[in-house]
Amino acid sequence: MLFLPHCNFRCPYCHNHELVTDPGRFPTVPLHHILETLRHYRGWIDGVCITGGEPTLLPELPGLIERIRQERMLIKLDTNGSHPHVLEHLINARLVDYVAMDVKAPLDRESYVRCSGVAGDLSKIVESVNLLKASHLPYEFRVTVAPTFLIEEDLMRMAHQLKGAKKFTLQQFSPAHTLDPGCRAIVPYPEGRIRAMQEGVNSILKQDFAADRHDACAYLQAS
Repeated sequence: MLFLPHCNFRCPYCHNHELVTDPGRFPTVPLHHILETLRHYRGWIDGVCITGGEPTLLPELPGLIERIRQERMLIKLDTNGSHPHVLEHLINARLVDYVAMDVKAPLDRESYVRCSGVAGDLSKIVESVNLLKASHLPYEFRVTVAPTFLIEEDLMRMAHQLKGAKKFTLQQFSPAHTLDPGCRAIVPYPEGRIRAMQEGVNSILKQDFAADRHDACAYLQAS
């Protein structure tokens, strides 16, 4: 797993926030050391996850991936979806094998500002969502379920908004070491509650898939 610095979001519950606010505190691992390590573990390691921070902020990202691919490694990309043009290039150039996109909140401005900590361009997020749904790639959408920021109704609304998605994963919130110290007092949802909400999300995605399939069959019969 490679952690890249910097991010254009300021999610209050972020647990990797030093990569965003103070990346200089971490030593930089030279690329030649990364490649040598991958060669050493070839046959045991077959892929690399590139995460952050937000990897798509790095102009050198495509070149970095190309170098890693030369070692016959699969590439998984973690992204917040705020740079769809970069994501599109990586997909079209076949530089990624799997994408995990964090969808922070329901797709409305107020919810997204609350959970991402910035007043970003929501249309870019929607563009990335649609890009992944239309792509040939395996992918998943995921969300960190932090109480006070997201309730069950929000998650069900997100499931309907992500209609047609292959996978929407709920991630448990960790109150340890968050960007906003106030979030450290938030008690995570119990694991059983998370599992129940995941089942609800999965049910909605299946219902929407079935409805789309029924509509397509009806159209073909009518034609």
